[in-house]
Amino acid sequence: MQLVRQKEQKETAGARFAATEPRSARPRRDGRSPSPRGGRYAAALAALLVAAVASGCASGAGGSEGAPGHGRPGGHGEHGLAAPGAPDGQREGGAGTLSYAEQTRRTQAARAVAAKKWGLASTPLAAPPAPAVKPGITNRKGFEIADEEEGENLPPVFTTVPVKDRVVFLTMDDGSEKDPDLLRMMTELKIPYTAFLSDYVINDDYGYFKRMQDRGVTIQNHTLNHPYLPGLSYEEQRTEICDQQDKLGKRYGKRPALFRPPYGNYNHDTLRAAKSCGVRAVPLWSAEAYPDHMEWREWDRDLHPGDIVLTHFRGREDWKGTMPDMIRHAMKVITDKGYAVARLEDYV
Repeated sequence: MQLVRQKEQKETAGARFAATEPRSARPRRDGRSPSPRGGRYAAALAALLVAAVASGCASGAGGSEGAPGHGRPGGHGEHGLAAPGAPDGQREGGAGTLSYAEQTRRTQAARAVAAKKWGLASTPLAAPPAPAVKPGITNRKGFEIADEEEGENLPPVFTTVPVKDRVVFLTMDDGSEKDPDLLRMMTELKIPYTAFLSDYVINDDYGYFKRMQDRGVTIQNHTLNHPYLPGLSYEEQRTEICDQQDKLGKRYGKRPALFRPPYGNYNHDTLRAAKSCGVRAVPLWSAEAYPDHMEWREWDRDLHPGDIVLTHFRGREDWKGTMPDMIRHAMKVITDKGYAVARLEDYV
């Protein structure tokens, strides 16, 4: 995996370039009104009514850059990036509601347009509804802690969620590159992802990740300063993990439930410290995405149901491409192999 860039000056431990997102385009107003006479007035009124109905329907089929659909009830709960599940109590064909199938159809139609706009090879596949009951997560074999005491119940470490559906989960680490095109691209494509953030590279622009959160992305913990945790004492590890829990909770309104150790390195103290400040699980990864290739953990160099895909917030300074380039390549691999991207927090 690619190591995180360390800053030359610790006191300004942010990304070298912090881009801000341009304002959303506003509807143009030319000041002209339709003629109030005869058929032209009736036609204009009818057009306005059709537009209003279409707008109301669209609001139930997923978010846009200006209105991400955040907080809508359904299978995907608090995010508006992927096709939401049917709201509680909704009946297919009921007045004023859309069935899950119709929501998915509309979302996929919008995705097809966005995929063409952003240069994807094909339209991302639709994920199934989120499971009513989350699968049980246990340690991956070989990733256990040898000195874990009976009854400690430390957070499980895993690289794949145990599911049968052909879904994978996209995760992005650290936060050094703040590309506004990524926000627009992922919102328009309605691709869910999870951000594991380190404070030392996000503290020059917390607002970028708030805008990301407002689009439905869940913010999770990747330590304060991205150190090699096994080289630290228990108390030092606890500071790195728990203080970041506090910072993210204060900034984004919720303390993370998930934690990813830098470089994927951890020991008994890491998991003890993480548990002490509310971490429930430690997802690692099965594959890593770059703008021009994939790297694989598994011997067969392939994807499997429930695999977690890692990538980083990076740009041309570190990569042979931009973050949108990385998404284009990763989604081609994922889609060509017959997988959809689902929301990790719906399963863990």
